[in-house]
Amino acid sequence: MTRALRALDADALQTLNKVLDAEHAAVYAYGVVGARTIGGRRSSATAGFNAHRARRDQIRGLITARGGTPSESGTAYELPFPVTAAADAARLAALVEDRVTAAYLELAAVRDPALRRLAALAMQECAVRSYGWRPAIATLPGLPAPEPSAPPATGEPPATGEPSMSPPVSLDQ
Repeated sequence: MTRALRALDADALQTLNKVLDAEHAAVYAYGVVGARTIGGRRSSATAGFNAHRARRDQIRGLITARGGTPSESGTAYELPFPVTAAADAARLAALVEDRVTAAYLELAAVRDPALRRLAALAMQECAVRSYGWRPAIATLPGLPAPEPSAPPATGEPPATGEPSMSPPVSLDQ
C-alpha cells in the first residue's frame, strides 16, 4: 500500500534543493577521488560515487514527484584544495561526507517525518563513509569540537575499515 506524496512547502523544497546541490557536488568529487586512488580505496571511492549518485537521483525524483523543480548540477566544481595524491583524495572524500551530512542535517529539521527519516538515514551513511576515509569521529555541524586526543601509544595507525553502503530509503514505506 502506498500513500500519496504530499506537496512540498517552500522551505522543504529549498532544503531539498540544497541537499540535491550537495549530492551533485559529492558525485563530482568522488570522480576526482576515484581518479587519485587505487585498490581498496578506489573500491571505496566507487561505492561512495554510486551511493551519492543514487541519493542524488532519489532527491531529484522526490522534488519532481512533489511538484518542485530540481536544481541542475554544475559542469564543474572548484575543489577546496589540490588533489594530487591518494592522501589528498581521502581528505577530500571525508570533507565531502561532512558537507553532505550538514546538508542533510538541515533537512532533518523540516516538518515532514518521511523527509526527516530520509535525512537521518543519509547522515548515518555519510558518517560511516567519512569514518572509512578518516577514522575519527567528526563533530556534527553546530556543535563544539572535542578536545584533541593524543595519538595511540603503539605507534600503529588506526584501522580504517571499508565504508558500507546502504540502499536509499523509500518514502513509501
